[in-house]
Amino acid sequence: MLIGGWTIAALLEGPAYDPATQTISVLAAYGAAGFWVMTGALAALGVCHMITALGLRPAALPGRLALGAGGAAAFVVALLPPPSSGGSLRHGSAAAVGFALLAVWPVLAADRRPAAPWGLRPVPSLAATALMLVTAAWFMFEMHQGGADGVAERLVTALQSLWPFVVVASCLCHPHPENSSPQEPNRAERRRGGAA
Repeated sequence: MLIGGWTIAALLEGPAYDPATQTISVLAAYGAAGFWVMTGALAALGVCHMITALGLRPAALPGRLALGAGGAAAFVVALLPPPSSGGSLRHGSAAAVGFALLAVWPVLAADRRPAAPWGLRPVPSLAATALMLVTAAWFMFEMHQGGADGVAERLVTALQSLWPFVVVASCLCHPHPENSSPQEPNRAERRRGGAA
């Protein structure tokens, strides 16, 4: 949704917009040709993250809370578009909070049990968080150096938008016992034990 939003908004903006050096916030600024598309995409992304956090029951609660709060921050970013020229402290602060929450949620959601879905295991979760933090740091570096801001921002936001999908897909593909805790045998095992 986010990638589609920035693609359509950039097309509406025309050749004056350079996606390599300009951020997606430029597309969401007041007066931009694709303002409504980019704002809608950011708001929808925030809602999707909040719904995912609500339904992602196999994940640890701190990770679900961070994902939901990151979604709320994305929604706030949509509500606080930057002006057509210059920066916006409110928009930038909401974006920074969202970046941080969406970067740390994978490691906070990790499940250390051996039978955990792949996307919630410690190593992939830590790798996802590390990659998001590195790309976010690169984005901050590019923002201060005046370089490839657009490329860096698109990379970190794409990673942060796609990782929840990866986690949900791994949970759906993962065979799991019927609501059993690690200490309690599942219903099928209890039935077999009772029959014996």
